Amino acid sequence: MMKVTRSNAQASRKGPAEYFTGAVRIDAPFQGTEPAHVSGATVTFEPGARTAWHTHPLGQTIIVTAGFGWAQTEGGAREEIRPGDVVWFPPGEKHWHGASATIGMTHIAIAETLDGKAVDWLEQVSDEQYGS
Repeated sequence: MMKVTRSNAQASRKGPAEYFTGAVRIDAPFQGTEPAHVSGATVTFEPGARTAWHTHPLGQTIIVTAGFGWAQTEGGAREEIRPGDVVWFPPGEKHWHGASATIGMTHIAIAETLDGKAVDWLEQVSDEQYGS
């Protein structure tokens, strides 16, 4: 049967400092019901906020819904991302994403779980790597 989770059914939560730099809010997290393996959330980054470096065992899609931000893969150029942009990170690709230094950014993050895990968190993105 169809399931509707109302937008106000879950409280917003802060992005944990071990996985994020700066002010990050996570809203409406969802987890697929077996046999589905999809999970995700709406994530809002204040200016200067970003994820730590991380990978996903089955990849990740982010859909930018507001603001202006950056995304970067290890060894790659930092890319600008704006509302309507869809970014795909392949399985195992080390990357980070977040707001620009002066403008916040919101995206919907979607990943699949493999053996119960959707993300492998790594080290923080330094200010030098971030480019602030």
